[in-house]
Amino acid sequence: MPVPVPHERTAVLPHQAGPVDDACADAAQTAVAPVAGNASSQGTDAAVTVDGSGHGALPQGLTLLLIGEDPNSPVPEMWDWAGRAVRLRTARNLTEAERLLTDDVQCILLDLAPPEHADCDTADPGCPGDELGALREVLRMAPAQAVLVLTSETDAERAAEAVRVGAQDYLFRDELDGAVLSRAVRYAVERKRADRAQHQLTESRMLAQENARLERGLLPTPLLDGSDLRFAACYRPGRSRALLGGDFYDTVRTPDGTVHAMIGDVCGHGPDEAALGVELRIAWRALTFAGLCGDELLATLQKVLEHERSDDEIFATLCTVDISADGRRAGLCLAGHPAPLLARAGQPPRLLPYEFGGPALGLLPHARWARRQVELGGSWSLMMYTDGLIEGRIGEGNQRLGQDGMTDLVGRQMAAGLRGEELLDASVREVRDLNGGELTDDVAVLLLDRH
Repeated sequence: MPVPVPHERTAVLPHQAGPVDDACADAAQTAVAPVAGNASSQGTDAAVTVDGSGHGALPQGLTLLLIGEDPNSPVPEMWDWAGRAVRLRTARNLTEAERLLTDDVQCILLDLAPPEHADCDTADPGCPGDELGALREVLRMAPAQAVLVLTSETDAERAAEAVRVGAQDYLFRDELDGAVLSRAVRYAVERKRADRAQHQLTESRMLAQENARLERGLLPTPLLDGSDLRFAACYRPGRSRALLGGDFYDTVRTPDGTVHAMIGDVCGHGPDEAALGVELRIAWRALTFAGLCGDELLATLQKVLEHERSDDEIFATLCTVDISADGRRAGLCLAGHPAPLLARAGQPPRLLPYEFGGPALGLLPHARWARRQVELGGSWSLMMYTDGLIEGRIGEGNQRLGQDGMTDLVGRQMAAGLRGEELLDASVREVRDLNGGELTDDVAVLLLDRH
């Protein structure tokens, strides 16, 4: 492959005058390092220059793979960003190139065939006349490497076409010297890195959008048609950039007029826990519509958990409430979960009894869960929550907010006239402020009002 150099000059060793930028490269001297002819049949791998100790180019420098018909052609000396000599490998065809294409090759220089080879069999992607076919093959086998094409100045149109196909840049043989080639190789490598980074960023954004749509679709839609109860919810996953965590909740109204609500928490914060939470929520909704309630429902949910969890150590806490059709009474079941907060008309909020509660789902194989009857009254607000709301710190110490602190906090917000989503948002915001920043655990809060 002809790669002409203006004239042969004395080599400048990297430790003496290695250029570190384009200005240095332009002023640096070039040298000719012919590749040994006896290695041409198997491809060659040689440093274009040597360092002061007589050894080859530093291994951490750039490696260039040259693909062309004549690997014995003299090649100008080249440098990377730090002034290290570029390590050169040469191959006569794509077969040799594929063998020499290892992970340490950052750039490929492909010699586009001259016009006199245009009459060869273009069905062969390795045919010198099928220059874009060869380029496509190089791009296919080297997706991670930068690719430069080399052609004559009269072939500018097909050189530009090569860039449109996927090459990072093109060079003209008649204008080639060490400084030009060094600059082109460095530019191509950086452009390839930028292209790959942009591609990965685009893929990450698309994946994040798909996950967001999936998670948004998995969040529940309350089914309360025909009920005079008002519903509000607040959800804050602990995972960064996630929409769904291990906390879950749901509310439905069955044909007899009873309103069923539940809130739960799978131990852990990852996507597996989020998926298990969704499974438990959907199972709860199906079982509730099937007529199950109280201990029978929780025992069935425990079986679902035991079959679906990825580890025997995983458990879930749960709180279920079934509110009578007249809205004045409710049945309460607790499975290792914090007790709800009840605020009757004209009274401050208070925690419902929790002593009768049973263990979390998945801890004991034959556990039982009692259902306790609670009098609600004519006008009330019932708030159900996960432990992420009460485990935040207060100030810089290790003291936690706790249920009593949360009760006082919500009471102040209600005394200020906040209701519904405003009440939940303000409460979660104050808990976060007391914590001194974002809460690390998932937070779910559900509020039912009757006035």
